[in-house]
Amino acid sequence: MANTKIVILGGGFGGLNAAKALGNSKFDVWLIDRTNHHLFQPLLYQVASAALSPGDIAVPIREILSPYPNITVLMGDVIAIDKEKKHVVLRNGDRLGFEHLIVSLGARHSYFGNDSWEEFAPGLKTLKDALQIRERILISFEKAERCDSISEAKKYLNFVIIGGGPTGVEMAGAIAEIANETLLKNFRRIDTTKTKIYLVEGSSHILPVYPENLSNKARLYLEHFGVNVITGKRVTNVTKEGVTIEEMMIPAENILWAAGNQASSVLKTLEVPLDRQGRASVDADLSLAGYPDIFIIGDSACALDKQGKPLPALAPVAVQQGRFVADILRKKLSKNQRPAFCYRDKGTMATIGKTKAIGMFGKVQFSGLLAWFAWCFVHVLYLIGFRNRMAVLSQWLFSYFSSQKGARLIYRMTESEEEFPHMHS
Repeated sequence: MANTKIVILGGGFGGLNAAKALGNSKFDVWLIDRTNHHLFQPLLYQVASAALSPGDIAVPIREILSPYPNITVLMGDVIAIDKEKKHVVLRNGDRLGFEHLIVSLGARHSYFGNDSWEEFAPGLKTLKDALQIRERILISFEKAERCDSISEAKKYLNFVIIGGGPTGVEMAGAIAEIANETLLKNFRRIDTTKTKIYLVEGSSHILPVYPENLSNKARLYLEHFGVNVITGKRVTNVTKEGVTIEEMMIPAENILWAAGNQASSVLKTLEVPLDRQGRASVDADLSLAGYPDIFIIGDSACALDKQGKPLPALAPVAVQQGRFVADILRKKLSKNQRPAFCYRDKGTMATIGKTKAIGMFGKVQFSGLLAWFAWCFVHVLYLIGFRNRMAVLSQWLFSYFSSQKGARLIYRMTESEEEFPHMHS
């Protein structure tokens, strides 16, 4: 008799932890991902800001799951799920059947109906995104160096980050470090400290999921680093020339989008209700209503907490959900035997820059150097692989004592040199 076949879509935090929990079992497990690597997304902004290299935060999925002979890894792009016939469809036309399905496909950035803005304001979700943003940042300083006037160089030294959540706040702080410390003595014709960084958040506070006093503390840290924080105003247009914030226009070539998430479009093929972020509603056991063998977790799921509020799209949520579903499958629990998923909140943290961070564990709040060390420790601890932990730790120690970033390489010109400003002196 053939082993029960479990298909997992996505090698992120949810899918990978589900797979590992099902390793060395009697199940025939297949994990499908469009890339060959697991990405530690919380540190992706550090690749975009030249603090870390891609290999420091990414590990081949096959390497991670190699100790489990019952798991097969397949690199492929899933385009549809047929919940009635119980198979998934890949872009090349392959169809893979399943007896149990775990969907953990992650999310992409959402422009709230203004998709034309993406060309000028890229988001940050993949290694490709991070490398493109890194090149844009570094090339902007190269362009500014060629300018013969301050007014001409201004648009290259203006950076606008749209979205005041953790990614936006961390990117703003990282770019401020690049301008004020890392590149300070690298250029001759420009003063990198004249760089202007704008962080735009539509709500009244940055980091709106945090208590107001921590949000205010984060704002003070950013302003200390020279970041112009704009809250309570919404972006009305994004073009090649810059960003329009209600009636104010900020000229800038560097615009980064960190304002919203949209779940994978593959969920639409399930033909079930989706929320505003495109996530599928799930029962308390994280299965799809009426389909107890299909589980939705991580950024793909609209799962509710005890208060009836959707759980946040955080890595710890996806990790716990992946392990929870794997436990249900290992125990072969029927629908009416399954417990409800209960998220154990172990706290949240956000870093604003070197030695500056905020954190919250239950009712305990803290900030400053202690929070920054805690943030560093937790992120190193959760990295997969000894090599990655040591690489990140050594790079952070080097950066802490030298104020230098070790990945400031431009591998290719994203634009032809003819498009660079012409020098007249």
